[in-house]
Amino acid sequence: MKRAIMEAERGMAKGEVPVGAVIVSNDQIIARGHNLTEQLNDFTAHAEMQAYTSASNYFGNKYLNECTLYVTLEPCIMCAGAAYWTRMGKIVFGAYDKKRGYSLIDNAILHPKTIVVGGVLADDCSELIKRFFIAKRNP
Repeated sequence: MKRAIMEAERGMAKGEVPVGAVIVSNDQIIARGHNLTEQLNDFTAHAEMQAYTSASNYFGNKYLNECTLYVTLEPCIMCAGAAYWTRMGKIVFGAYDKKRGYSLIDNAILHPKTIVVGGVLADDCSELIKRFFIAKRNP
């Protein structure tokens, strides 16, 4: 999760909402991503989506069932739906997203074999987002 936090900080330095993600396979980081929605002017350019694409390119395969996604914020519905199609083996997230997190809508949006662990380093992850929005509101 600490590497995902580092990715979130990279995004924040670019003016992006600080969400970071890494994908691990066999104890090795094979993909990483942070939000690029502002830079790319693309609402789908979430950290998870960047990491999924990178991991799929790494394997030359669309299935990531042997991988673990570490992400600093609970995935939104779009990112959870994409995780379903990748057949992600495990998702570990930091802060819960009480407004837009997938679990508010339907936990069944994930693949039935996907293991989920939430709240890992949640305070550190949510602190990044809080700092970002405080700085936005008080320039």
